[in-house]
Amino acid sequence: MIYNFNYSIKNFSFWNLRFGFFSVWNLEFKIWNLNKHQLFRLFVSPYKIIMPKKDKSAAIGFIFITMLIDITGWGIIIPVIPKLIEELIHGDISEAAKIGGWLTFAYAITQFVFAPVIGNLSDKFGRRPIILISLFGFSLDYLLLAFSPTIIWLFIGRIIAGVTGASITTASAYIADVSTAENRAKNFGLVGAAFGLGFIIGPVIGGLLGQYGSRVPFYAAAILCMVNFFYGFFILPESLKKENRRPFDWKRANPIGAILGLRKHPTLIGLIVAIFLLYVGSHAVQSNWSFFTIYQFNWDERMIGISLGIIGLLVGVVQGGLVRYINPKIGNEKSIYIGLALYTIGMLLFAFATESWMMFVFLIPYCLGGIAGPALQSVVASKVAPSEQGEIQGTLTSLMSASSIIGPPMMANTFYFFTHEDAPFKFAGAPFILGGALMLLSTIVAYFSLKKHLVSKIKVEQ
Repeated sequence: MIYNFNYSIKNFSFWNLRFGFFSVWNLEFKIWNLNKHQLFRLFVSPYKIIMPKKDKSAAIGFIFITMLIDITGWGIIIPVIPKLIEELIHGDISEAAKIGGWLTFAYAITQFVFAPVIGNLSDKFGRRPIILISLFGFSLDYLLLAFSPTIIWLFIGRIIAGVTGASITTASAYIADVSTAENRAKNFGLVGAAFGLGFIIGPVIGGLLGQYGSRVPFYAAAILCMVNFFYGFFILPESLKKENRRPFDWKRANPIGAILGLRKHPTLIGLIVAIFLLYVGSHAVQSNWSFFTIYQFNWDERMIGISLGIIGLLVGVVQGGLVRYINPKIGNEKSIYIGLALYTIGMLLFAFATESWMMFVFLIPYCLGGIAGPALQSVVASKVAPSEQGEIQGTLTSLMSASSIIGPPMMANTFYFFTHEDAPFKFAGAPFILGGALMLLSTIVAYFSLKKHLVSKIKVEQ
């Protein structure tokens, strides 16, 4: 069987993928002969027909491909969002930036509420069914966005996406399930690599398709997400053993309860705060890139797509490649310090860019900062029991969503304040200054938190 091979990111190829699809094709008769009860078990339990052997390296390859396809679908729509908003509100790019910030807010606040629910459900039923439901929901959501007649429908679509946006939470828990202490940071880096590669493929395709209409990329994203659903249905195995599952508890499955639950892990609170500040600061790029480059350099959808593709390439190289070699050599602690410092430097450089080429050069230090994320996530995951990985990853996703409640409106309104007609002075780079300050604060908080943890560990050992 093809799935007994020892997969890894380095040796996985499209030949493997094609062979895998032929294997799925040959199993079609098995699927059609299943009754409804068997089909239900097939959906909510490990996929034993395809992958009877529990191979952890293979599982990492499967989740990587699933995330890659998912992020590619997301990346496709990014270059055309500003244009679609402008069409629906009949306004300029400055007004579109402000609306774009509130759209992200709508998604984030919904995800903030539902991420702990999703994480806890994955602790009870397993990672596989939650990932599949999420992918199916996203596919329907992209179709809704494609047919949006007014700006209100865009907001409805983002709210639905916030409810079904479980892929990151559950994928992170999945990675934690199949990782060891030695390879956890490397494996979390693969999630970042999937983001990176998805952003190479997605925005470039979106930028090209956007030339045929602002809604065309949404159709492409819907199709791709549905392909991902079927890929996951036939290929993705379950990662959470039955003995590590636990009952669903509403007290732990809400954002407030999830955050308060961090009191069980006092050594992690400082790192959680550092991650939160990192998330908020990163929205200077995530929520502001398209609007800034359109305003400052008059970029079109094609140029935005190419730039995001380059960001994806650099992120993929850093988190899928460099992390594998750097983290074992310097450790999690130094990876965090150096990564956060590079993020800060990159932000400040973006703020004062005056030529298009500068944005591409300044991406190098900024993307090198990506060595911090897997290290932070590895430290957090290492302090939590297997039965609570879904819960802690759901909590982290809630914090990411909480940062998205604050970050996009903060950055969008900062951009608007310094770019609209009555601005006290024009400075489009102001959001990057604010983002850099938050990154610097995150570095300081992480430093004192890790030092405090080290001191406590030494005292316990003595």
